[in-house]
Amino acid sequence: MGALLLIGTYIFPLWSITVEAPQYPEGLGIYIRINTVDGHAKNDLKNLNIVNHYIGMQEIVPESIPELKYMPAIVGFLMVSGLLVAWKGGKKLLYIWLALFSIFALIGLIDFYLWNYDFGHNLDTEHAAIQIEGMTYQPPLFGTKTMLNFVTTSLPSGGGLLAFASIFMGYLAAFFTWRDKQSQ
Repeated sequence: MGALLLIGTYIFPLWSITVEAPQYPEGLGIYIRINTVDGHAKNDLKNLNIVNHYIGMQEIVPESIPELKYMPAIVGFLMVSGLLVAWKGGKKLLYIWLALFSIFALIGLIDFYLWNYDFGHNLDTEHAAIQIEGMTYQPPLFGTKTMLNFVTTSLPSGGGLLAFASIFMGYLAAFFTWRDKQSQ
């Protein structure tokens, strides 16, 4: 029933990126949700785009991110198919579902990394107010990184943790199915 945990991805943010600096002691942050990107606080996304403009980073425009349009359908498919697997039973169906979930999760993480890479490396240095030769501004996929006087932290949020718990429960079910087969 770990597939039911995926409901949380529609309710809670998948990922959180925060930026702290002396000029922003309260910090700025964005949440990446299943279908949009928004700020931790009302103007955080707007202010982060303003700060990013100084280094030549492209603006974060949720409507221009195609993955946010089809991510709800992918997660919905995983949730419904996971419930069907739980209802029908069978280790082969469970293994297929886990393989699909794992592939989608891996593709999602790689895609997120590539977006971070693109935003942090493909800078409009010609029009940037702050230019430091060789400096890139890619936020970490997981963890914390200091860039100039900014400390950026990128971690899964509630929805992302529920997705990880969902796939973990699927792997536990597969392990117990395999173990029971071995003991027969």
